[in-house]
Amino acid sequence: MSDIPCHSRKLTFAVLAFAGLTSLSGCGTFNGASARVAGIVSPYKVDIVQGNVVTSEQLALVKPGMLRAQVRDVLGTALLVSVFHADRWDYVFTLKQQGVPSQSRKATVYFKGEVVDHVEAEPLPSEAEFVATLKSPSLPGSIPNLEASDESLKKFPLPKPAVIPPAPTIAPADYPPLEGGRS
Repeated sequence: MSDIPCHSRKLTFAVLAFAGLTSLSGCGTFNGASARVAGIVSPYKVDIVQGNVVTSEQLALVKPGMLRAQVRDVLGTALLVSVFHADRWDYVFTLKQQGVPSQSRKATVYFKGEVVDHVEAEPLPSEAEFVATLKSPSLPGSIPNLEASDESLKKFPLPKPAVIPPAPTIAPADYPPLEGGRS
């Protein structure tokens, strides 16, 4: 280092310092740019569905005095059945979809012995309301008309009915013995 003149060392130090500061400032710019790109492009996340969908129509069918089997027929198998709370079935439903607020609902059926005592539930949607909350993937372009007009159907000939030959009606005169040795 002693052979390098002082002004060359200063110049080298200045160039290295400038390069280091430039690269560090580039990190901040790159980080901001990458954050903007990440905001536009997001990874695909799988929809997570857990539990039973219980609608207001289904819950209206559950009445005090119904048997456990009847409740299972109407609402399905409960998500939570505890040994410690044998007289209580919890129906919990959660749905997590990308870009849509999560849905979570709960209904609890209480039993006395083998029959329904009472039901406690959050306000549940009707079937139509639930279906309306489901997000469907957007299709590119417009959806084509899927009905054919009478004119377009005339382009295709009707298939000819298949001719099935009649089955032979003559039975064999002699059958082979079912067991060996006897006839």
